[in-house]
Amino acid sequence: MLDPRALRTFLAVCQEGTISGAARRLNISQPSVSVAIAQLEHNLGATLFSRSRKGIELTMEGAALKQRAEAMDALLHDAEAEVRLAKQGVRGPLRVGGTPGALVSLLPAAVQRLEGRIPSFALHVIERPDSELIDMLRRNEIELAFVTTGIEEPPEDIEEHGLASDPFALIIGKQSGHLPARMSLQDCGDLRWVLPEARGAFRRQVDALFAAAGVAVPRDVIRCDSLLTTKTIVRGSSRVTILPRGVVAAELSIGVLRAIPLREASFERRVGVRRLRAARLSQLAVALLEAASGS
Repeated sequence: MLDPRALRTFLAVCQEGTISGAARRLNISQPSVSVAIAQLEHNLGATLFSRSRKGIELTMEGAALKQRAEAMDALLHDAEAEVRLAKQGVRGPLRVGGTPGALVSLLPAAVQRLEGRIPSFALHVIERPDSELIDMLRRNEIELAFVTTGIEEPPEDIEEHGLASDPFALIIGKQSGHLPARMSLQDCGDLRWVLPEARGAFRRQVDALFAAAGVAVPRDVIRCDSLLTTKTIVRGSSRVTILPRGVVAAELSIGVLRAIPLREASFERRVGVRRLRAARLSQLAVALLEAASGS
């Protein structure tokens, strides 16, 4: 059994990059840090750091242990916070992440259902691109990741659950009110665009729509990953975008934006959650997942 204190010492060395930096961070002596690392290496039968003129660097074994140490550290912090909140009658804390569109599509309704079941809870929500969310799950920085699903197989250690579908549409503001009720992307050559920047699942689906129409992705384009900024630009200009209808439901309901069906949008965007397969979800995470699925 590994000593959690030794793992925290190891993690401090990883984070600071030096033995002396870890000693200052932990407020202990440098020899104490060196002894802890040597004992940890002895117990594991592995060298965790390589030494060079540039300092210390993680070995392959050290890099593998770092991921586990980060997850353990997050777990211990969560345990402390959970007990503290429980004394106040509050569930949590629960940290979730997601891409902007998936969060907008799923989280507000899930939170509304959750509030009807649990009177007090602490929830932290972080927006990140797809590329960062899996690593955050592995480090236990988040328990659930709200993402576009069904695009590619997740890694073996990650589970994916599709929860809802949401059709794509051409989204326009009042300055583009002359556009017809239904269009093809082949008819959009003169339009100016706002489209996603991050190279994640959402952008791949948008690019696939242009490919299905046999037209090139526009060059007159503002690349933007903020949904709020994208919708505000489209609302106040003649630029257009492609978004799932659910993401702009509020704006469509009051008439400040309009959705035009696209003939190329023959597939629906699926959204759902990813989680670490081997991790045991907290009670609040289970409750939020049930709320997100409508059960």
